[in-house]
Amino acid sequence: MRKIALEEHFMAPGFDEYEGDVKNMMNPEAYREFALRLPEFAELRLETMDQAGIDVCVLSQTSPGLQIETDAPKAIRKAQEVNDFLALEIQKHPGRFAGFAHLAMQDPKEAVKELERCVKQLAFRGALINGHTNGVYLDDQSYIPFWETLNELDVPLYLHPASSFDVPHMFAGHPELMGPTWGWTVETATHALRLIVSGLFDRLPGLKVILGHMGEALPFMLWRFDSRWEISKHSKKLDKSLSQYVRDNFFITTSGACDNAPLICSIEAIGADNVLFSTDYPFESAQIAADFIEKASISEDVRKKICYQNA
Repeated sequence: MRKIALEEHFMAPGFDEYEGDVKNMMNPEAYREFALRLPEFAELRLETMDQAGIDVCVLSQTSPGLQIETDAPKAIRKAQEVNDFLALEIQKHPGRFAGFAHLAMQDPKEAVKELERCVKQLAFRGALINGHTNGVYLDDQSYIPFWETLNELDVPLYLHPASSFDVPHMFAGHPELMGPTWGWTVETATHALRLIVSGLFDRLPGLKVILGHMGEALPFMLWRFDSRWEISKHSKKLDKSLSQYVRDNFFITTSGACDNAPLICSIEAIGADNVLFSTDYPFESAQIAADFIEKASISEDVRKKICYQNA
């Protein structure tokens, strides 16, 4: 079955300075393999795609990228560089790659300009942001024009994990829990909930946000969100229940979550039309991801939706 994968990473030349703490959160031998594959587009990546039956990968600059750059003018320049680089790689391999824009959120006005350029001139499919930018989350009021532009362009934002700006005390003495094992899920799910409770989706109900890793556990928690919101919302007023925003405004991918139980939960919680295929290459095995979705306990109609139709 054909497949379109939406969370597939690369590293542009000169971006190794933006590895951040990601490198230190993984075993050295594992990261060496990732570092070999991230900058490569032709042989290893295409061979892996072909073996896994993946027709198209939507590529994005790996985390944390420019979200940790403190020099705004430099971030603006580097964002243009990485997007131009990706556009050239896409042109070299017609029909195999698409792109998500990498943006300098340090300057919201410049981020809007670059998003428009990437979508209108480079034919990118949206943007992927690696969490907060130096501690500023996307529910900040300075980003409203950015969200309005996404809405006008009718393209999604992929909200990708990042490490917490301040390491929570609960992780003290347990660095093994801070990254992809657990910490990134907590960070990204909380970021998504911040967007919801900020009233963003009441203001712009057509927005589309994508979450990886089977929705960062949000589909599992929908009933409790609604139940506890009623006694915990203080003076906050929203037009809908928290769960309804997840169903109306969020899509999730199967990246890095190759297990039948969370897949079934996600389909039942938010609907098969809101679930898409991804592998999280090169940090996860594309073959395992492909085999999983091919054999998952779902109908063939649902499998087609997830593998390519919903994309």
